[in-house]
Amino acid sequence: MSTLAKHSYTPEEYLQLERAAEQKNEYLNGEIYAMGGASARHALIVLNAGAELRTLLRERPWTVYTTDLRVRVSHEGLYTYPDVIVVCEEPKFIDDMFDTFINPVLIIEVLSPTTKNYDRGEKFEQYRKIIELQEYLLVAQDQPHIGHYVRQADGTWVFSEVEGIDSIINLPSLNCSLSLGEVYAKVAFG
Repeated sequence: MSTLAKHSYTPEEYLQLERAAEQKNEYLNGEIYAMGGASARHALIVLNAGAELRTLLRERPWTVYTTDLRVRVSHEGLYTYPDVIVVCEEPKFIDDMFDTFINPVLIIEVLSPTTKNYDRGEKFEQYRKIIELQEYLLVAQDQPHIGHYVRQADGTWVFSEVEGIDSIINLPSLNCSLSLGEVYAKVAFG
């Protein structure tokens, strides 16, 4: 992630610039960061995960979105584009542009070599501030492996991992299970 400038932007300035931009940028604590492009493997995993969740949740009160919509963690903090977002019931947005969520229940990030430490560290630290967020999945690109954080009733987070193409990951906030075979369908490793 590279910074665009050393100027400290307000969230309002960021949104004005972002809504006119041709490429996606994240915002964190006054700075704007250009987002890199995705690999074919990354894009396929995002599509697979989003499609499988949509199928699983089709007749239920959750809606699945992918990469083109932002999430605002806090007004002055992080604005970002998760790979997959699930919201429950009515999505809540910051304004009438309907492009920035504030109430995701589940967020999925597909890890890349340049962002994996950020996704596991500071980004997850920011995501934990979202009251509605119940689960966070970190999906590897180089092998069938998913890290899974689940918010507990006391506000703490419990981490578990699943790996192997035949594995299943239970998503308690959505009352369903996600097959790694589906998430990694047609993904070539190696």
